[in-house]
Amino acid sequence: MITHISIQNYALIQSLEMDFGSGLSVITGETGAGKSILLGALNLILGKRADTKVLFERSKKCIVEGTFDVKNYHLQPFFEKYDLDYAHRTFLRREITPYGKSRAFINDTPVGLSILKELGDKLINIHSQHQTLTLNETNFRLAVIDSFAGLMNSVEEYRDKYRSYQKSKSELEKLIEQEERSKAEKDYNKFLYDELVRAELRVNEQDELEKELEMIEHAEEIKSNLFSIRELLENEENGILAGLSSILGNISKIESFGNKLTDISQRFESVNIELKDILAELANIEQEVIYEPERAGAISNRLNLIYQLEQKHRVKSVEELVSIRDDLSVKLLGITSLEEKIDKLKIELDNKYSGLLSLAEVISQKRKSIFNDFENEITAVLFKLGMPDAKFKIGWERLNNPGIDGVDSIKFLFNANRGGELQDLSKVASGGELSRLMLAVKSLISQKNLLPTIIFDEIDIGVSGNIADRMGNILLKLSKTMQVITITHLPQIAGKGNAHYVVYKEIEKDLTRTVIKRLNENDRIIEIAKMLSGQDVTNASVETAKQLLKN
Repeated sequence: MITHISIQNYALIQSLEMDFGSGLSVITGETGAGKSILLGALNLILGKRADTKVLFERSKKCIVEGTFDVKNYHLQPFFEKYDLDYAHRTFLRREITPYGKSRAFINDTPVGLSILKELGDKLINIHSQHQTLTLNETNFRLAVIDSFAGLMNSVEEYRDKYRSYQKSKSELEKLIEQEERSKAEKDYNKFLYDELVRAELRVNEQDELEKELEMIEHAEEIKSNLFSIRELLENEENGILAGLSSILGNISKIESFGNKLTDISQRFESVNIELKDILAELANIEQEVIYEPERAGAISNRLNLIYQLEQKHRVKSVEELVSIRDDLSVKLLGITSLEEKIDKLKIELDNKYSGLLSLAEVISQKRKSIFNDFENEITAVLFKLGMPDAKFKIGWERLNNPGIDGVDSIKFLFNANRGGELQDLSKVASGGELSRLMLAVKSLISQKNLLPTIIFDEIDIGVSGNIADRMGNILLKLSKTMQVITITHLPQIAGKGNAHYVVYKEIEKDLTRTVIKRLNENDRIIEIAKMLSGQDVTNASVETAKQLLKN
């Protein structure tokens, strides 16, 4: 339960320290005094979002800190889950800077808002004065039934399965869409791939063919020049080799006269050997160079095919064409792989759906099994709240397909008058009736959930007199097993509190601020008397206030 709250620089609150005890605490004050501001500050440490508009002084940061006694609520697993320090006295703190930056802490460890909210949901349930409208929302009605039936863990398990199913379903839809796009391209890609495969392309082929064709087209010129070179080398009268032979004869006669001459002789010998080798290779080349029109035509056709493919694919080499061919092969294999993946995912999705539907059916049966008990208990509480003829039923329909809450759609059917026809709650319940019905609902599910604290913000709207007294008794009964804090305008409820706080505005140096203080016994009498008779306290209102406190 919450034992202390500290608020600095929030809305109209400049600085506030407030202690809470167990049992029933009531908060009163005039309309506009700032009771909702207190709840707003509390919501900050429960993980709600905020902005710089909440700052009392725009140049300073807002700090809200709450102290909670969590000893008896089995929250150690939560702290272990997020690697947080556990303590029986746990501190939740929220800071809002003038620049709009928000920071949250649990026991001085920084945490994200989602973690703060998760813990806050385990500590406090706040019923706002507008929440009666949620009685008309299907998901809230189901949450009420699930709380009463103790199905929250099963429903959360179902929701995890549902989210997993939806994720897989979305993935399948994307894959099918991708497959359809791929199939539209498949025939064209297959044509391109087959065309490149038939071409039997080889790396470096284009360069080799272009050189070979050039040799064939210039065969006569090549042969003529080769012949001339050979003639210059091997002519018997004035050829280079004949002259070199004479040189070798002359140098051999003098090479013994010095090392340098020996070196020169050896070099001439090497040149002679190299030239003879070149001559032999030129002869081979000359024999190989033949003008072959058929071969030239075949090469031209092959090159034309390569050029056409390069132009078609907007590349400049056979190597790039080979790369495109390989990429097309991967794409075509990928389509087959995609089909296999889709088939596998379909089977997986069917299995998930079967498991989802099976769990939804189990939850549905358990929900329906407590309808009678829930209806009877709500009717019993409404009887205590001065509605002896009220009838309450749960209308149920099965959804065609499972949703996030299962396969159930429910309505709360209600009529407050004897003999009246049961209709949807939104069509027949007045504001006061909705308030009493919401209190009945909250009183049932709060006991089931065993929350540390529940806060009612003006649950008493639309009720008065004897009904207000009965409502106060229900709140008091709730406070025996949990901490209950209620904001009220009714003296009958204010008189039930174990502790009474009043909220009021204070003006100092043209500055308005909200202040809250805990009342002693005498102050409580005066405050309740004011609630009974207005600002002019009368002896009669004082005596009535004393009687309310006594009872």
